[in-house]
Amino acid sequence: MTDATEGECSMLDGLRDWTDATDPVWQWVVVMIAGAIPFVESYFAGPLGVLAGMLPALAIAAAIVGNIISMVLVVLLSGRVRSATGADERELSPRRERFKQRFDRWGVPGVSLLGQTLLPSQITSGLMVGFGASRRQVIIWQIVSIALWGIGFGLLAVGGVALLEMR
Repeated sequence: MTDATEGECSMLDGLRDWTDATDPVWQWVVVMIAGAIPFVESYFAGPLGVLAGMLPALAIAAAIVGNIISMVLVVLLSGRVRSATGADERELSPRRERFKQRFDRWGVPGVSLLGQTLLPSQITSGLMVGFGASRRQVIIWQIVSIALWGIGFGLLAVGGVALLEMR
């Protein structure tokens, strides 16, 4: 084995030792909190839990739940801010203008499903509500997107772990 491979194995072993020594409730909480962090979300937190040795279904579910909770909080807060400020006509930055054009073209479903490739769900959902999208529609489509991305990346992690264990 190379030094890099040995380092990866010892890091993975250390992570799994921590998981073995930690109550499953705390494992769930840690992965759920990781899922709530923008740019980590369900698609990285679930695989992290899988790599750590959690049951894949629990790791993926915890990551999805954490991501959904943070996204819903952002949607509700964005809706209140929009209502309180009456912010409809504002000068948009070039980045927001590009996002608005994509939002106008693809709608809530398209931005929710594809937006994860560019921005965290919290940011895309907040922007959509800020542009006037229905909070309910944003929440529903973001939940679908978060679940699909979380399950997809979680299953990739399961396959990756299986390949590592075959070595």
